Amino acid sequence: MLSLMFRRPSGNRALDWVNFFIADAQTGFGPFVAVYLTTQKWTQVEIGFALTLGTIVALVSQIPAGALVDAVRNKRAVASAALCGLIAAALLLAIWPARLPVLLAQMLHGVASCVITPSIAALSLGLAGHAALGERLGRNARFGALGNGLAAAVMGATGAWLSSKAVFFLTAGLCVPALAAVWLVPAGSHAVAPPATKGANWAALRRLAADRRLLVFALCVMLFHLSNAAMLPLAAAEVTMRAGSFANVIIGACIVVPQVVVASLSPWVGRAAADHGRRWILLLGWAALPVRALLLAVLPGAWPLVLGQAVSGLSAAVFGVMLPLLAADLTAGTRHFNLCLGFLGLAVYVGAAISTSLGGGIADAAGIQAAFVSLGTIGAAGTLVIWMAMPETRPALATVPQRIDGSAARVG
Repeated sequence: MLSLMFRRPSGNRALDWVNFFIADAQTGFGPFVAVYLTTQKWTQVEIGFALTLGTIVALVSQIPAGALVDAVRNKRAVASAALCGLIAAALLLAIWPARLPVLLAQMLHGVASCVITPSIAALSLGLAGHAALGERLGRNARFGALGNGLAAAVMGATGAWLSSKAVFFLTAGLCVPALAAVWLVPAGSHAVAPPATKGANWAALRRLAADRRLLVFALCVMLFHLSNAAMLPLAAAEVTMRAGSFANVIIGACIVVPQVVVASLSPWVGRAAADHGRRWILLLGWAALPVRALLLAVLPGAWPLVLGQAVSGLSAAVFGVMLPLLAADLTAGTRHFNLCLGFLGLAVYVGAAISTSLGGGIADAAGIQAAFVSLGTIGAAGTLVIWMAMPETRPALATVPQRIDGSAARVG
C-alpha cells in the first residue's frame, strides 16, 4: 500500500507525505500539552516551567542542530532519528506524566524539532536542486499546512471524546508513516553538498559569518517575529472577554483560516520567487504584518480578527518558503546550508520570545490598540529594512530555472 502512495521515480510525492505527517505529529506538542498537564493536576507554574524548558532547549539547539545535519551525509537517517525522538517524547507524556519524564519529553521534543526542520530542508534541496527549490518549498509548506489543520481538528476531537492522554498516543502513531515516507525519498537525494565541499570548509564558514546579506536577513527575521508572535495571543484574549463562549468558535477559525491561506498560496510563493526573484516576495510578506496590526487596532471584534488571521496566512506562506530558500541562496556551494538555517532559527526564537512580553507589557500599560500599533510599527520597520538594505539573492543562473517536474520556469 505504501509503495502505491509514494512514487519512487521523483520522490516528490514521498516528500509531500513527509511534510504532511510531520506537521500532524508536531501539532500534538502545541497547546495540547498544557491541556493534558492541567488534567494531571499540574499547577500553572509547573506547566509554565515545563513549556519554558522546552523553548529554551529549542533555542539553544538551533545552531548545533543545523551543524549536525550539515555534518551527517545521510539526511534520511538524521531525520529518522529525530522522528524517533518525537515518538519517545510523545510516549513519555502519555505513559508517565510525572515531573521528570515530562521535562525530559519537552527537552527531547525541543532537540528533535530543531533537527527535523533542517533535515527536511536538506532533503528538499537534494531532491529538487537549487533551481527548483522555491517550488519544492512551496509544496512543503502546502502539505505542512494541510497536516496542521487536519491534525488540530482530529486531536481536538480525540481529546474531547477520548482523553487528553490519547492525543499523545496519536502523535506517536503519526510519526510512523512519517518515518516510512522519509525512507521512500530517493536514496541519492541526501547527498546535498557538492564533492568539492566535503570536510570542514572554514573559509566558507568565515565568509558566511561575515556575509552582510545574512546579517540583514537575520535582523528582518527577528523583526518579523517580534511583530508577529504577540498579535494572536493579544487578540484572542480580547475576543475571549468580548465574545464569551462563542470565543472558542472564533479561535478555531483563527487557527484554520491561516492554514488554508498558507496551503493555497505557498506553491505560488515558491514559483514567483523562482521566476521573479526573492526581494519583492519578501516585501509582500513583511508588509502584511503592519496591515494585519492595523486591522486589529482599528476594527476590534471577532470577525476582524479572522480577517487579520487571513492576512497573517499570507505572511506565514512567504516566511515559510523564503527562510530556507534564502538560506540556500546564501550558502550555495558550501556545506553550511543547515547551519545557516539554525542561525536564522535562533533569530526566530529571539524575536518571538521578546514579542509576547513586549506586547503584553504595552497592552497593560497603554491599551490593546497601542500594543497593536507598536507591533505593526515593528513590522513596518522590518519591511523598510528589506526595502533599503536587503539585496536580491536569487543566483544569476546561466540556464533558465527549472520546475521540480523538469519544465522551464518563466524568468521575469
